[in-house]
Amino acid sequence: MYFSSEIELHGEYHQVEVQTFDYVETLDYVEILEIVECNVSDLDESGDGNVTESTLEPTDSIQVFESLSPRTNTPNQSLVIFDHIIIKRAVGSDDVSVKITHCGVCYSDVIYTKNKHGDSMYPVVPGHEIVGIVKEVGGNVERFKAGDHVAVGTYVNSCRDCEECNDGLEVYCSNKLVPTYNSIDEDGTVTKGGYSNFILVHQRYCFKIPDNYPLASAAPLLCAGITVYTPMMHHKMNQPGKRLGVVGLGGLGHMAVLFGKAFELHVTVFSTSASKKEEALNLLGADNFVLSTDEHQMKGLTRSLDFIVDSASGDHSFDLYLSLLKTKGVLALVGYPNEIKITPHPLSSGMRSISGSWTGGTRQTQEMLDFCGVHKIYPRIEIIPIQYAYEAFERIMKNDVKYRFVIDIENSLK
Repeated sequence: MYFSSEIELHGEYHQVEVQTFDYVETLDYVEILEIVECNVSDLDESGDGNVTESTLEPTDSIQVFESLSPRTNTPNQSLVIFDHIIIKRAVGSDDVSVKITHCGVCYSDVIYTKNKHGDSMYPVVPGHEIVGIVKEVGGNVERFKAGDHVAVGTYVNSCRDCEECNDGLEVYCSNKLVPTYNSIDEDGTVTKGGYSNFILVHQRYCFKIPDNYPLASAAPLLCAGITVYTPMMHHKMNQPGKRLGVVGLGGLGHMAVLFGKAFELHVTVFSTSASKKEEALNLLGADNFVLSTDEHQMKGLTRSLDFIVDSASGDHSFDLYLSLLKTKGVLALVGYPNEIKITPHPLSSGMRSISGSWTGGTRQTQEMLDFCGVHKIYPRIEIIPIQYAYEAFERIMKNDVKYRFVIDIENSLK
């Protein structure tokens, strides 16, 4: 995995990548091995494969270094960090330059870091729940200014010309959606995410964080929050009194509960773990908790719900949940199980439907952020240093987080 950082030299900022991987020895120290100042041409002559004339101008002056950092929480392993040079494009007329302060940790980060889909383009710099402070804006930018608190979500570019883009649904761009990391941008470079202290983004894909909203709390809204907010709004589940079901109580599920209560819905949480009852009812404010393995409890809710947000990624019965929906009820899938098995009867017998959803368009993302500011909706988070990222990944895979990790970039990368 790579982190990314930015260095200042003679008043100019340059981007560096930070590679991390498991090491076979236990290290009990952090050491800067070397700090040198040189020209790009010097690096090219040295044969360093990470620097080429196509990526850097020969006249640019840069600083390079190597460091070692221990994994103190894991015996017999260490996190070894190497810094490599990467220069971002200059700030364009429509660009916003952001100093990143925090970045949420999403399961997608685990997927691409570990190449679970087989399409990771290494070095991967993950992270698409990004918040920070504006450093500089281009000449055409009017919505943002230096010092503003802003956010960047799951994508950083799209065609801006198709029907979806024109409708503010850029996440469904039919021509070229560019995710925040592990994608090819219009200039041919691979996008790199928020495990870094700097990002440059077109103003269209940058969002204003409400005044006085905690930056760390804002991070999970850019993926976990908007992923459940979008289908709820699309299916008009912001009408008080409606009955919402939430399957799974992780990063996405807990946001569905928080939005449901803000919309004044009756919220029922479904989980396979009885230990989730206390947190669902008393911490998050759900109205009801049902152990989904309890057949009697499940049958008692037949035809009682208007809408279900299914955030569970493990394989489970969909027929069971479809039967809990009222006539014309909707089951919205926001998790990623390996497969979906249904029989026609639960759908046709109640004119029910299954809906899918990704994150959200730019308009709705800003709307969601503003809504959270007004209604004081704060994701439940655990703040960690960037050096803890691998341990966080392991805990995510064990469902051991309440309910979103957020990396303190500002105090981790200096």
